Amino acid sequence: MSKDEIKGLKIAEGVVKPDWIDVNKHMNVAYYVLAFDLAVDDLWDRIGITRGYIESTSGSTFAVESHVTYQRELVLGDAYFITAQILAYDEKRIHQFQRLYHAETRLLSATAEWMNLHVDLEKRRVTRWPDSILEKLDTFVRQQPDRDLPEEAGKQMRISRPIHALGSGG
Repeated sequence: MSKDEIKGLKIAEGVVKPDWIDVNKHMNVAYYVLAFDLAVDDLWDRIGITRGYIESTSGSTFAVESHVTYQRELVLGDAYFITAQILAYDEKRIHQFQRLYHAETRLLSATAEWMNLHVDLEKRRVTRWPDSILEKLDTFVRQQPDRDLPEEAGKQMRISRPIHALGSGG
């Protein structure tokens, strides 16, 4: 991907903090997940899943699956931004995709793919989105400049020629 090819809608930005640095002198994997998770909150704000929404409706979201890819390291003080795409949604779920870019070089550093469910916090059950959220999801999706499925979406981990692999009889 060229540095001019930013995909998704920008939803968050930040700077790599000192306590995010590990023994390898780069951003630890846990903090990539944290940065992506904080950006989910920014996306939710854009589609109406705000603190006020949660408090007034007892509706919120739970992440049920996530897959992160690490492509280029970030180091202390690096500024970054995160973009989002809604890949799919239905009456109870959102399948979303995020990209974390180095703010200066604009190179892709990591991606995160999420499946989130809408949950009634009182019943602790998956429940239908209200029409107001479905309308905002529709608006967000219409604003997305990118219509192609990301290369990393649905990616499966595997070693092409393993010395040992479970299920291979070896």
